[in-house]
Amino acid sequence: MECPVCAAQNPDDVSQCGSCRTPLPAPLSREALNEAATLKDWTVGDSPKAPATAIASGELPAGTLLAGRYEILRLLGRGGMGSVYKARDTELDRVVALKLIRPEFASNPEMLKRFKQELILARQVTHKNVIRIHDLGQFDGIKFITMDFVEGQDLRSLLLERGKIPPEQAARIMLQICRALEAAHSEGVIHRDLKPQNIMLDAGGRAYVMDFGIARSAYLPGMTQTGALIGTPDYMSPEQARGDKITQRSDLFSLGVIFYELLTGKSPYPSHVPLGTLWKRMQEKPTPPVAVDATLPKALSDIVMKALEIEPEDRFASGQEIAQQLELWLGPSAGSPTMALPPPRTAAYWKWASAALAILLVSAVIAFRLKGPPKPKAAHAPVSVLVADFTNYTGDPIFDGTLEPMFNVALEGASFINAYNRGNARRLAEKLVNPTSKLDEQAARLVAVSQGVNAIVVGSLSSRGDGYRLSVEAIDAGTGKSLASADVTAANKDEVLLDVPKLAAPIRKALGDTTPESVQLAATQGSFATSNLEAVHQYSIAMEQQFAGNMQGALQSFSKAVELDPNFARAYSGMAAVSRNVGKAQDAERYAKLAMEHVDRMTERERYRIRGVYYMTAGDFPKCIEEYTTLVKLYPSDNLAHGNIAWCYSELGDYPNAIKELQRALKLDPSAAMYRMDLSVYNTYIGNFQTAEQQARAVLQSRPSYEKPYIALAYAQMGQGQFAQAVQSYQTVGRLSPLGASISASGLADIALYEGRLSEAVRMLERGAAADLAAKNSLAAEKFAMLAYAQLWRGQKGPALEAANRALLNTRKVNVRFLVARVFVEAGEAPKARGLAAGLGLDLSAEAQADAKLIEGEIALKGKDTRVAIQSFTDANKLLDSWMGRFDLGRAYLEAGLYVEADSEFDRCIERRGQAMDLLDGPTYGYFPPVYYYEGRVREGLKSPGAADSYRTYLSIRGKAGEDPLLSEVHRRLGQ
Repeated sequence: MECPVCAAQNPDDVSQCGSCRTPLPAPLSREALNEAATLKDWTVGDSPKAPATAIASGELPAGTLLAGRYEILRLLGRGGMGSVYKARDTELDRVVALKLIRPEFASNPEMLKRFKQELILARQVTHKNVIRIHDLGQFDGIKFITMDFVEGQDLRSLLLERGKIPPEQAARIMLQICRALEAAHSEGVIHRDLKPQNIMLDAGGRAYVMDFGIARSAYLPGMTQTGALIGTPDYMSPEQARGDKITQRSDLFSLGVIFYELLTGKSPYPSHVPLGTLWKRMQEKPTPPVAVDATLPKALSDIVMKALEIEPEDRFASGQEIAQQLELWLGPSAGSPTMALPPPRTAAYWKWASAALAILLVSAVIAFRLKGPPKPKAAHAPVSVLVADFTNYTGDPIFDGTLEPMFNVALEGASFINAYNRGNARRLAEKLVNPTSKLDEQAARLVAVSQGVNAIVVGSLSSRGDGYRLSVEAIDAGTGKSLASADVTAANKDEVLLDVPKLAAPIRKALGDTTPESVQLAATQGSFATSNLEAVHQYSIAMEQQFAGNMQGALQSFSKAVELDPNFARAYSGMAAVSRNVGKAQDAERYAKLAMEHVDRMTERERYRIRGVYYMTAGDFPKCIEEYTTLVKLYPSDNLAHGNIAWCYSELGDYPNAIKELQRALKLDPSAAMYRMDLSVYNTYIGNFQTAEQQARAVLQSRPSYEKPYIALAYAQMGQGQFAQAVQSYQTVGRLSPLGASISASGLADIALYEGRLSEAVRMLERGAAADLAAKNSLAAEKFAMLAYAQLWRGQKGPALEAANRALLNTRKVNVRFLVARVFVEAGEAPKARGLAAGLGLDLSAEAQADAKLIEGEIALKGKDTRVAIQSFTDANKLLDSWMGRFDLGRAYLEAGLYVEADSEFDRCIERRGQAMDLLDGPTYGYFPPVYYYEGRVREGLKSPGAADSYRTYLSIRGKAGEDPLLSEVHRRLGQ
């Protein structure tokens, strides 16, 4: 009988395991087996019948059809929880691993409940080094799990075969396991039974961690009193052995034991008695690996010894810390985390497991620095490459533009290579002296030279009998010198696509990549594994449409791609990016999750990118920054990552760091207009209006028909008090396109509102919102929100509430709901405002959480409860330091008679006035002038003569129009 905890074999007549003393279940009686044999036959059709005795023993004959869907192919092995089979999913026509749950577990309600909870959590995991579970099912009382199946071998088998592993290969394996643990631990999932048997290596050397959470699932309250242990004694941490609380550092101890065995071929805690090893690890430090084998690198020995510290607090804090030390030792050229393995000689093995989304939760980790690792090799200088249009001699349109995006993917497998945006290049080619829409060699070279791109790649595809010949050449953009060339012959269309990485390898080598070709191909194998060339063609069309700004067309083409190949991860990623660009955050998050379900079909760089997109759409900006920061450490030339880090910093209100990241992105790609435009806006937010204007005009020089730079320019002009010029900027953008007309309406209405021309602002916003609705433009909601604010200032409560409700009907954006809630509070509709605050409080983003607190504070302030208001506003600013948060806090301090504190807050509002321009992802400077009114009241409270200056400033802004209800009070306070 096999022990369910340590998997040791025991005689059938014993009551407890001879190795770990776990109580063993009593064997089924003959009567019970006979009773089970009378159960209803659960096979289907002509499949062989599996008697209940087979179910009880966990042995299903080959050919059995389980649940009408899973055809059993053969038994793979048995573990603590049950037997594992190789099976074919007849509905999806794929091979899976299927694990039957042992009857004693499946029949225990508490254990089954715990098991389900663990698997539900585990099923969310998407990481390249963690094995996912497909389904948890049952049929006629049989509980089973289906998982991915892979040909390979577990780490224990490899150790038995080789004795020990060379240090560099061992370090690469450990690095992958660290990444798997890092992903699981970030979601609070602890393995508890990490051992070589739970680590699979496929034929390409990728490591997969299995069985997350299973050890705890097999544990029930009261088992500690009977002597049961969670985990396998040989790999158990001291705190596990003591029965203490288990943390992620327990898994790191187990990882240290495995690393020790890989390096030395020996156990760090040898003992002839199975439980003697537990006593040793609670009392003694092991002999350092370098003392066992003097040829081992001391740096790796030190890593092992720190992981094996007796007390958890003395070990590494996270898998990320160990990974950082391994990367330091391996150096930046470590590249692919793969290890070449011999093909399995006997039975296939299975892969299955669970963990949590690969989320990096640590905002700042101080890596423990060990003595000994050599300094990393100097990083290769960034190299930019433009892939020109390949010449299609076959006459088959399916190849038009299809291979080029995939060649970009293969090139970017090198950390220092950045593929230049082909859409930008095509746009620039249309502005050459001899304009062209084609990126042929000449046009590509001209564009590359003008943009500082280092090299171009040209190619051609021709028919050869029944096959195809694809040739490529890399050319120095400046000199025209050939750098490298390669060609390959493919037997059919699909092989043309699969051969793209082979062609990219010599190009990467010529550009300075030292990664072995075999490693390159292994790293891209899953990413290029599609049998549908038409899906790739649709993907390439979508990319071109996205570059051209046709987001709706791009979304449709990406959708066609996933219809043709439902496993096409890159297309889901494209759908997520497009949805985010058009403001559909929920769709973007959904598509990002779909992409992550197929994470193994992406390159490493793409995985980091899509996870970053996922966090951006989910509003988890610290994790977004963490993900992209890791990406740029691995791929320093990735300007897209720097741009997205900047965007996430901006969402947290950290504009100085956002500007730094944009400057890094522009250093890599000086022609990136979007980054330069964002640089303009962020400089406006911190009050650098002249710099902001310079950056906006720089964008307009290259893209005079692009709408958004005019907004940035108008912001910079308003910050400098140049309102006439800002009006001209908005009028210009209004002539460019329907979108420009909508932006223009909002901008001109905002300036009218800022200057107190309230009736005019209302008319412009009403017309603009109606035009947006007719054009089905999403900007209507923002106009209704501003309209509600304008009507409220006019004292028109009914129209203000009507506009507020219409804003909510047209969007669920956080910032719109927040500003509408403020209208509800002022209009005396506190219950509606509380409802919006409650909804925002359910959102996980810092912005929504902070906005919910601000609404609560507004309600309290309206009710004259300044103490609660001040606390709510303070709490909001701790979550997200916003301009509106400072404005609200200043008003609350004023009402409480705390003039010094109020003066400080209003000073901040004036210093940060640029941030008031964009409260709605569009013009909102009309919210700013009241700051001067409130500042005047504060200065009055301080008995300061400066109060008059504040009031006069307010009059200079809004006095001419004569509509502002505050004007009479300001005149009264000035004694006029």
